[in-house]
Formats: sequence, C-alpha cells, structure tokens
Amino acid sequence: MSPGDGPSPLPVPASEGRTHWRRSLAVAVPALLAAAGLGSAMASGALAVGLRIQDRPVDFTTSSLYGTQYGAAVVDQPVVRPDGTDATVRVLRMGFADGVLNGLCLSQRQQIAGATYTLLLTLGDDDPRSWEIRTKNTVLDLRNATGVLDMDGIVDLNVNGADVKTVKDASGAYVANPLNSPQHRFGIQARYAKFDRIAGTAQDFQIPGLLTTPKLTLAVRPGTVACPAPPGPVGTPGTP
Repeated sequence: MSPGDGPSPLPVPASEGRTHWRRSLAVAVPALLAAAGLGSAMASGALAVGLRIQDRPVDFTTSSLYGTQYGAAVVDQPVVRPDGTDATVRVLRMGFADGVLNGLCLSQRQQIAGATYTLLLTLGDDDPRSWEIRTKNTVLDLRNATGVLDMDGIVDLNVNGADVKTVKDASGAYVANPLNSPQHRFGIQARYAKFDRIAGTAQDFQIPGLLTTPKLTLAVRPGTVACPAPPGPVGTPGTP
C-alpha cells in the first residue's frame, strides 16, 4: 500500500555536518575515506553529526525505533524523474522530537560508469538490547514499510495534518505545522511510538538536529545489495 492510497501498513524513522549520496565514484571514494574517520570518532563516542539523505529513494531496516512526540501526515514530496523532469510523490511524513534506534542500515543503489553499485550505511552496534543511536528532530518521508507498531499516551488518528505537533521552539512552544503538511490531509498524533523490526523505503531521511551513535560503517558494493533483515529487539528502550 502506498501513501497515495492512505497510510502505509506501518506509519513509521538516523546533524551540523551533512551526508549526501551522489552519483559518481569520484564522490563515493572520498566518502569512504571520510567514513573511516567518522567511524573511528563515533566508536569513541566523540562525534555527533547531522544526517540528510535525499536525491533518490533509500531502503532501510532497524531492529527498533522509539520516539516521543510522534506525528505523521500525508504530504507531496518533490522528486526528479529519470528523464530529468520534476514531479511529486505522495509519502507519509513522520516526525519525532526525540528518538532512540536499535541499529540502523541504509541501502541506496547508484549507477556508476554504467554499472550498478549499492552504498550501504550502517550505524550502531550488534547488541539487540542497547537502543544505542539517539536522534533529535527526525523526519522521515516514507513510501512503504512493514513492521510492528505500538503507540501510547493520547493517540489521535485522522487529525488535520497541518495541526500535527512534534518539536518545540526556543521558547518552549510547539512549532506550527512542523511537517509542512497541506490542510485537510490525513494525520496521526501520539505521545510516543515504538516500531519493531522495520523494513521500508524512504524518499527522504533527515536528522537535522542531533544524531549520536557508537559506530558508523560506509561501504560501496557491486550490484544490488539489500540491508539484512532486522532482528527483533530485546528488552525496552530507555527514555530518549
């Protein structure tokens, strides 16, 4: 099911640096070298960065995502067709004020010199009990996903998308329409949301505020390579 037909089966989400995946080996190779340094710094807990992945859809998996002040709304996301013309796709845009993730893998295919390669970005450790990745102001434009969803607190379904609240400004007031939703679009609002064993495709993946993780690995693999199936989490996450 696509957002154009209503919400995905799972209305499901990785800061001042930016990570962009482009379409040439000239960019991919320096990115690998930079990732080696990033991974070393993150392994010691010394680095907090921003993450923004766009340009084309990205597949992702995570064992678990837990976020507070969850909101979602159906929006139209600008895209560029293969022939270079502009278009839009309908996505379910989700936002979290604060979140924790139990491992994350991102997979995106690229055409380099006429051949297909896959860029794989993995974050976090291999411990299904840790929820080791922390984020702020996470925004995810979801095209499709599967998994298990649990929402609690006051859960509102089919609210006006423009009325959804997620983050606050410096004064402590909620930012108006943080998901930039048109009026009268389907929206969801919940105090918190927890998603387990998520596998999906996102049109846009943003963590502009803060992302901390103990480990980061970036690799370029020939052909089409998928992220591994996410394991089930163990225990419960701490408060983000």
